[in-house]
Amino acid sequence: QVQLVESGGGLVQAGGSLRLSCAASGRTFSSYHMGWFRQAPRKEREFVAALSWGGGNTRYADSVKGRFTISRDNAKNTMYLQMNSLQPEDTADYYCAADRSRSTVVDTTTRGYDYWGQGTQVTVSS
Repeated sequence: QVQLVESGGGLVQAGGSLRLSCAASGRTFSSYHMGWFRQAPRKEREFVAALSWGGGNTRYADSVKGRFTISRDNAKNTMYLQMNSLQPEDTADYYCAADRSRSTVVDTTTRGYDYWGQGTQVTVSS
């Protein structure tokens, strides 16, 4: 079992930046693929970015490619999402998630993740 806690959300103007963090409990964080998802009001939860347990394999949604960067520090049991050039359409609750499957594939679907945080709200004003 792992517990995930997101932080770093807030209100920012269009074009601004935010850095989200996901702190994980437990000693197995370094063996999990990790991902970020987001959910806007009245919309389905969608994939944002993910990376492998060692951080060497990353995947991004097309909508954030070139603007967002996912990273992790296994020594600190923490994952990050650096979000630059934010736009109003990035407004959503952002969730981090952990995949314990030890698959060779970094999953981009919600069903591929076993543990979820409570989310942090990001609001981008125009």
